[in-house]
Amino acid sequence: MATLLSERGAQASWRDYLELTKPKVVLLMLITSLVGMFLATRAGVPWTVLLFGNLGIALCAGGAAAINHVVDRRIDSVMARTHKRPLAEGRVAPGAALLFALLLAVAGMSLLLTFTNALAAWLTLASLVGYAVVYTGFLKRATPQNIVIGGLAGAAPPLLGWVAVTGQITAEPLLLVLIIFAWTPPHFWALAIHRKDEYAKVNVPMLPVTHGEHYTKVHILLYTVMLLAVSVMPFAIHMSGVLYLAAAVLLGARFLFWAVVLYRDSRPHAAIKTFKFSIWYLFALFIALLVDHYLPLTF
Repeated sequence: MATLLSERGAQASWRDYLELTKPKVVLLMLITSLVGMFLATRAGVPWTVLLFGNLGIALCAGGAAAINHVVDRRIDSVMARTHKRPLAEGRVAPGAALLFALLLAVAGMSLLLTFTNALAAWLTLASLVGYAVVYTGFLKRATPQNIVIGGLAGAAPPLLGWVAVTGQITAEPLLLVLIIFAWTPPHFWALAIHRKDEYAKVNVPMLPVTHGEHYTKVHILLYTVMLLAVSVMPFAIHMSGVLYLAAAVLLGARFLFWAVVLYRDSRPHAAIKTFKFSIWYLFALFIALLVDHYLPLTF
């Protein structure tokens, strides 16, 4: 065990372990979980739930990300985008990374069970298992629909935040999950087009590799249209107001613009530009939900 933990990991620093948690991804997840918390109540969110609930979700998400690094370390070492990751370069040993992931998950679950409620904790654990085990360990290498099926785990944070406050599952947080679920395929498939040759090299069956770029671009366009329709549903069910509706339509139209640009291949580097915009889209959409919740416009 000692050998497993220390093998090739002597040069590891705290920055390497931080990188294992995919902090930028976790930050975007935390924004959506925070919005889920605030949307769950008109009153203030208890500070213990706000602080320790999100910390628990973040720790579990970081643990799942660390497991992803372990499982993907061999393909990461080949791909240009990931070859400098801590496990790919051997700065952190696989055993040490797994132990780190376990500690994060245990700490996160402990916080959630102590400061929120059991339902929020177990849903978070299910999300961790869905991403780290079902998606990373199986779906990613098994089917070109890996992102579609596995996207449910990554779409869970607003539900986790909502349930951490209310202790129950209702239609509203499920709609937030549906928005992220619809957003995930065009987000990741745009990146997959940009990195198509690398995915092919490591035999990961991403949609552009198995079905070609044109087929993938059509599906990005279709999912973006679906996302635009789904994103206005909070207004349709009176969960949000006209401020959010305006933001959803404008942001969705811009996302659709990039999907069309990508489909027509009318601009250089359209795939990576679409991918980058999709990140800002999700951030801005959820911020609009939050602003609308506290500053509703009435006519």
